[in-house]
Amino acid sequence: MADDTRPTGPRRRSRRPHPLAREVHRRLIERNLTLGLAESCTGGLVADLITDLSGSSAYFLGSAVTYANSAKEGVIGVRGETLALYGAVSAETAAEMARGARRVFDADIGAAVTGIAGPTGATPGKPVGLVYIHLSAEDAEWGERHVWDGNRLANKAHSAEAVLALLLRYLTA
Repeated sequence: MADDTRPTGPRRRSRRPHPLAREVHRRLIERNLTLGLAESCTGGLVADLITDLSGSSAYFLGSAVTYANSAKEGVIGVRGETLALYGAVSAETAAEMARGARRVFDADIGAAVTGIAGPTGATPGKPVGLVYIHLSAEDAEWGERHVWDGNRLANKAHSAEAVLALLLRYLTA
């Protein structure tokens, strides 16, 4: 006889909220600031980590997963000239994505990530694992470049953690 009490749909691995996400959560609430995101190579992972915490709706306004260049342009407002000149994986694109997230969501802080998670997608000068993140606020424009050496899932996780770490540095500055 089949056990009718077992879940039949997809199962999500049980996990505790990420420690960086917890601290960002606490600081955003304390400072009464709002956050909007634009994600590319992480595919919404940063938003997922943030919304693992109950009460995130107090500050988290939304995230745009702008994987394709057309979405970067049409949804978040990255200029076509920026994409043509520097490419989707660039500091310039990450900065425009963060500013776009801030504008689209009318948030105090916009943060963005764009990169090459791998294992394909590398080009000359842009290896697998290359990621740009950016934070935009009224009083700050901070960007970082990282090159991770993991597999696709590890590179996505490292990138999401780097966004959280950048947010935390801003919130504690």
